[in-house]
Amino acid sequence: MQIFNKATSLAKHAAARQSVIAQNVANADTPGYRARDIASFAQSYKAGESASMRATRVAHLNGAMGAQSNTEPDEVYRPGAMSPNGNSVALESEMMAAAEAKRDHDLALAVYKTTLGIMRSSLGRR
Repeated sequence: MQIFNKATSLAKHAAARQSVIAQNVANADTPGYRARDIASFAQSYKAGESASMRATRVAHLNGAMGAQSNTEPDEVYRPGAMSPNGNSVALESEMMAAAEAKRDHDLALAVYKTTLGIMRSSLGRR
């Protein structure tokens, strides 16, 4: 089901963002380090969309499998003020970004659980 794929992609995106945030925090005192972030899931989702048809099974559309979208989000430098040593990490911004990443991960889990519950109900299971 495509909704499971989207929920999985959102969870992977949140995990990748949390990893980048952790690297930023770890380098908060490193001279010359620039804070990084990952493009939003919405931007990644729109970039992966295509208007063409895609195969969902091997025998579908004459057996031609559609192009797979890139699941790796793009890293970008987070804008912000530089400290005198050239470091741009602000711990307050990192805390806010970490909370956003957790919210996205929680959303992915909620969508996954809800969809799984709907499937179980449709099969007559609890």
